[in-house]
Amino acid sequence: MKPNEEKVNYNKGANRMSRIKKILTGILALGLVIFLTACGNDGDVEGESSSEGSKGTVGIAMPTQSEQRWNDDGANLVAELEELGYETILQFGEDDVQNQVSQVEKMITRGVDYLVIASIDGSALTDVLQTAGEQDIKVIAYDRLLMNSDHVDYYVTFDNFGVGVIGAEYIEEELGLADGEGPYNIELFGGSPDDNNAVINYDGYMSVFQQYIDNGQLVVPSGQTDFNQIATLRWDAATAQERMDNLISAHYTDTQIDAIFSPYDPISLSIIASLKGIGYGTEEMPLPVITGQDATIPSVKSIIAGEQDSTIFKDTRLLGESTAMVIEALENGEEPEVDDTETYDNGNKVVPTILQEPVIVTQENYQEELIDSGYYTEADLDL
Repeated sequence: MKPNEEKVNYNKGANRMSRIKKILTGILALGLVIFLTACGNDGDVEGESSSEGSKGTVGIAMPTQSEQRWNDDGANLVAELEELGYETILQFGEDDVQNQVSQVEKMITRGVDYLVIASIDGSALTDVLQTAGEQDIKVIAYDRLLMNSDHVDYYVTFDNFGVGVIGAEYIEEELGLADGEGPYNIELFGGSPDDNNAVINYDGYMSVFQQYIDNGQLVVPSGQTDFNQIATLRWDAATAQERMDNLISAHYTDTQIDAIFSPYDPISLSIIASLKGIGYGTEEMPLPVITGQDATIPSVKSIIAGEQDSTIFKDTRLLGESTAMVIEALENGEEPEVDDTETYDNGNKVVPTILQEPVIVTQENYQEELIDSGYYTEADLDL
């Protein structure tokens, strides 16, 4: 039974005026609930969460629910901010740029005080950010830098150059490149060209690999080393697997591949699937060294099973804490503490940035980094 609804029993002859008064009272109460809900919630929008708070309202725009890490990020942000007393609106763009633009526009219309945006396309929100700036809404770019706008107040992310470096250094160590070993065949994969992090990540791993490519210790049979050649639109695993299939048929019919740099766990698993499809993963033809990023559950299981070699763990709890710290400082009229005021240029301005450090995870340390830290349970990993 809904609140304030009354069962009307026509068979007992109750007083008609009494019934009317009760019905009117129920209608007024229901109307008040609907009105209050409309003030604090944008309706039954999938992926939205809100809570009553005594502080400001924070609109959170995440790229998609189809990837584990963004669900984790969204949940962590909501938990951090609600604990501090903020109202939150969480929405997912489902990798549709215009959908995300529309979601942010609605958040602005509803009068949010802060926007936290992990963009699908970092350059597609210029107009809506202009509107946010005109309404004095503080904008925090979350993990992905928002490009070509003056109305980006802070950037919270991991050291994405460092992400590329430590992933490449893992391959460097596994192949013994610093000791002069080689030559080895390697192929490179990149992230999405509309994500500025992917470019920074690329610069990081090429800062390690370029010397070995130049001196011949690393050979790229496809010749594809420029970012635009190796980029994977929307970080899409199926797109990466298709490219891997094409690389194999064009360049590895009679040559073995020794290492693959993958910038993202679902891409890593799609590459493994492609390789196993032609016989890799056996004692006679072992899988090459394969990296990854984001420490997703399927990839951690793959690492435990001895297929994927490593992943980069970016503890999303730390990003949530950093974002909450920025908002709390702004709410109190203070300047948030930042780590970098020189590096992250979005084309219009250098955005003050708060950085967290990534950690490489392998078979040797997954227990300590992922389970002992409370990020995953043993049950999550089927242990």
